[in-house]
Amino acid sequence: MASHPKLGEHLKVLRRRHGWTLQDVSRQTGVAVSTLSKVENDQMSLTYDKIQQISEGLGLNIAEFLALGEPHGTGLARRSVNRRDDGLRQTTHNYDYLYLSTDITRKRMVPVLTRVRARTLEEFGPLLRHSGEEFIFVLEGAIEVHTEHYQPVRLETGESTYLDSTMGHAYLAIGKADALVLGVCSSAQPDLQKTLISLFRPTE
Repeated sequence: MASHPKLGEHLKVLRRRHGWTLQDVSRQTGVAVSTLSKVENDQMSLTYDKIQQISEGLGLNIAEFLALGEPHGTGLARRSVNRRDDGLRQTTHNYDYLYLSTDITRKRMVPVLTRVRARTLEEFGPLLRHSGEEFIFVLEGAIEVHTEHYQPVRLETGESTYLDSTMGHAYLAIGKADALVLGVCSSAQPDLQKTLISLFRPTE
């Protein structure tokens, strides 16, 4: 019997939670698909170093990894607190981003505080698109939401929208002042935050 009889169960729980295939896990951890398959089917035991390699490749420490699937629904019991101005800043041609809760890796939801600066589609350029869905709540000012399948809609402070992020979209500020919005992007894609940061090239 494997030294860690629940290891395969924990790996299955994590894969299902994120929508990952064995190939996805193999790419992230450097462990062969055949090995991962045997682990999930309790046909192979792993050394401590190999368990550490898998957990770190998936953005967890060993304690978090081995806690998956335990009773009482505790899951990873992860938590992140954002103080004023905490986060990762990124400035692009159209937006100033502040990525929040960056101390948690491989999140399925990415919260972003965004200052909207562009005011016309000509200034904005091509519509943006990426995997998943997103929710946008206007904190200050007003924005006009452009999508490739719907007519533009105006959102005032306190209003929001939820949309499919694979659909081309753009947020434009209305009036003289920039707008401030809180966005939450979600996707089953591993490490969505890293993908978003690489997608939106910073200004020179």
